[in-house]
Amino acid sequence: MAFLQISNLSKTYDRRSVLSGVNLSVDKGETCAVIGPTGAGKTTLIRLIDLLDTPSSGRILFDSIDVTASGRAGNSARRRMALVQQKPVVFKMNVFGNIACGLKWRHQRKDVIWSKVNDVLEIVGMGDYRERDARTLSGGEMQRVAIARALVIEPELLLLDEPTANLDPVSVSKIEEVLAHIIKERKTTILMSTHDMSQGQRLADKVGVLVNGELLQVGSPNEIFCAPANRKVAEFVGVENILAGKVLRQESGLAIIDVKGREIQAVTELQPGEDVYVMIRPEEITLARDRDTSSARNVFEGRINKVVLLGPLARVEVDCGFPLLGVLTSASAQELKLTIGKPIYLSFKATAIHIVKRQA
Repeated sequence: MAFLQISNLSKTYDRRSVLSGVNLSVDKGETCAVIGPTGAGKTTLIRLIDLLDTPSSGRILFDSIDVTASGRAGNSARRRMALVQQKPVVFKMNVFGNIACGLKWRHQRKDVIWSKVNDVLEIVGMGDYRERDARTLSGGEMQRVAIARALVIEPELLLLDEPTANLDPVSVSKIEEVLAHIIKERKTTILMSTHDMSQGQRLADKVGVLVNGELLQVGSPNEIFCAPANRKVAEFVGVENILAGKVLRQESGLAIIDVKGREIQAVTELQPGEDVYVMIRPEEITLARDRDTSSARNVFEGRINKVVLLGPLARVEVDCGFPLLGVLTSASAQELKLTIGKPIYLSFKATAIHIVKRQA
């Protein structure tokens, strides 16, 4: 059984469903990121796991123990967990004292406290901050103190609720370095919530997508971002080309899909008559002034509707019987002399397309 097993977990506040039927498992030593927009229920999920709130239904098993069934089991489990909240809390004392609190409450010897706090100060890159008043620190520094305070008790499960929300890019980078070190060197089991999709990709072994209180998909970062399970997941992870179509036939291992009267070839086992969504990431689309002789199975002529330059990249919107968005370098866009209203060819491989069945 998984180290953390969440089964059919639901939470309702004032008759409003915040979480509905969440199922999630996290193995020992694994890092799992729950991503989702603001208000999706991520903080509620973290609070339920940390036993700060009580679920309306469902179970939480921590190391095979049902912590939702017994107060004694819950108290024992909480001593093996640590929570870092989105808004760090620091006490009216210096940095060393803030980090040492958990060890003092556990009645550790002074020499043990001294050794462990100094070790964790080095891990979070704050060895020179021991005597600083914690209340004078920046937001990013306070969050590193909060992470150090959680780490120093050596938790078996580390819960992180939006650990870099509202921080500047430099602070985010430093905290991610700390977390990457913890993941690699300490192999602590971590469950973190974040609305930063790229952060989940960078740090996690497993990603879950939580939208409107429902966990829509759980998988590896590659599965989530390259093979979303449905349209809601695809939209959240940034798939911008989502086309409604119908499978017409299967030919030589490829499905022929009708999209607004034009045929797209894709790899899928869905059968003729199935209503589907055709998903293509903009970076998988190649633009050219002439029809080339590439191996791509899909080549369409269209007209440029819009060109937007964003630093080193250019986003090009094209109408080829259906709308498609392509992304290329600004240098390539200049070489192609892209002009609104001018014809352009778009091509993409059958293997670059992700197909999901449309739900009724």
